[in-house]
Amino acid sequence: MNRFFAAALGVVLLIFSPGLAEAAEKIYLVRHAEKELNDSRDPALTDTGHARAAHIARLLGPMGITAVFSSDFIRTRDTAQPLAGALNLDIQIYDPREQEAFAEMLRETDGVILVVGHSNTVPALVNILAGTDYENLVEATEYGALFVVNMGDSVDTTSASKVSMGDVGVSAPNPE
Repeated sequence: MNRFFAAALGVVLLIFSPGLAEAAEKIYLVRHAEKELNDSRDPALTDTGHARAAHIARLLGPMGITAVFSSDFIRTRDTAQPLAGALNLDIQIYDPREQEAFAEMLRETDGVILVVGHSNTVPALVNILAGTDYENLVEATEYGALFVVNMGDSVDTTSASKVSMGDVGVSAPNPE
């Protein structure tokens, strides 16, 4: 079933993100996977979170990712690690408080990029890159969103899509 889901997501990504062959123009952005609910400022992933991180690696592995960026938190690094490890890529740390500078650096980075961030920073970064107006993700529940940004020469020619990766273990994506 996982192969079917990966194939189905691939079809959705092709529909929502034209220009897949133009590798230097695509950025995938996800929120970190499900985290432990405790008083820690830097909680670890739950078992479901680790399953989602592996799920993200299976889904995005065939997409030609050449660079992986994460904020410097356990939950974001652990979400990025399965894909980075499978592709033998280092996880590059970015400061989510410096969104404008990070967006500019991403615009100048060649390749297909994965960015792992947070419920408020991922939509904000998409909005900076693509001139969109996505709202923050629902803090307590929204872990399955995948944003795809097709970079153009400017914000005016850049497009963004938001698709659902579904719940961990679900066999078909639900485009939004």
